[in-house]
Amino acid sequence: MPSHTEQSAVTVLGLGPMGRTLAGAFLDAGLRTTVWNRTPDRDRELVQRGAVGARSAEEAVAASRVTVVCVVNYDAVDAVLRRDAVADALKGRTVINLTADTPARARDVAAWAAEHGIGYLDGAIMTPTTTIGTPAAVLIHSGPQELYREHRPVLDALGGTHTHLGEEIGRAAAYDVALLDIFWTAMARYAHALAVARAEGITARQLAPFAKGIGAILPPIFEETAADTDDGRFPGDGNPLTSAASSMAHIVHASEAHGIDAAVMRVAEGLARQAIGHGHGADGFLRITELLSRR
Repeated sequence: MPSHTEQSAVTVLGLGPMGRTLAGAFLDAGLRTTVWNRTPDRDRELVQRGAVGARSAEEAVAASRVTVVCVVNYDAVDAVLRRDAVADALKGRTVINLTADTPARARDVAAWAAEHGIGYLDGAIMTPTTTIGTPAAVLIHSGPQELYREHRPVLDALGGTHTHLGEEIGRAAAYDVALLDIFWTAMARYAHALAVARAEGITARQLAPFAKGIGAILPPIFEETAADTDDGRFPGDGNPLTSAASSMAHIVHASEAHGIDAAVMRVAEGLARQAIGHGHGADGFLRITELLSRR
């Protein structure tokens, strides 16, 4: 058995699908890994692989200089960490929180950690469990640069790309919320598209190759419009808002003809028509970014 030092030890709190995967990656990298979960018996397979199963959260965090937390949200983080026994055990140690929630919640936990003498890094995992421990993993982090450098060897065990976005603690959560906004909105629209297609006798298998093509259009648009959006320019030479609003109206009518809820598309069309009403009909669709920001 390899010898372990404090530098090669890590604790994982939270053993849902992602937490178990993180702990497994640490074990595979040869780190002494202590695990704990509020629901008993989630650690059985990890313990069989060599992890140490702690009897309590305070026992778990006391076992390592760095604790990685990955639970459902920051309410769960607070329920686990904000107890006197756990806070006392964490004093002088570091928490790397990979739980998803809002930037405001990240700042609140960081302030609590600072009051209790606990080092704190916030982060987000931007790829699914199957990528962890492989080059395809993508993780983002924010918080003190020195703390990030100190614990980067532990993070490297998770594989993939790690990006430190700055010392402002809410930065990683802000990126996470914005990026998940893209993902879940797209998935919701895809589900809606499948419902409309099914109503017209088109199967998901038949639509998928064409849907993939639509998805491939988006990354270049993100790149091409970024500078213009930051500069407050929204050229609509190729597809003005008037054309976009007309296209969205067709989707609304086709959906509702089959009794399919078109509320989300009605909102998008409504925003486009508001921008047109403000004299921006010749602009591109991203003009609605300013409309949303003013709200």
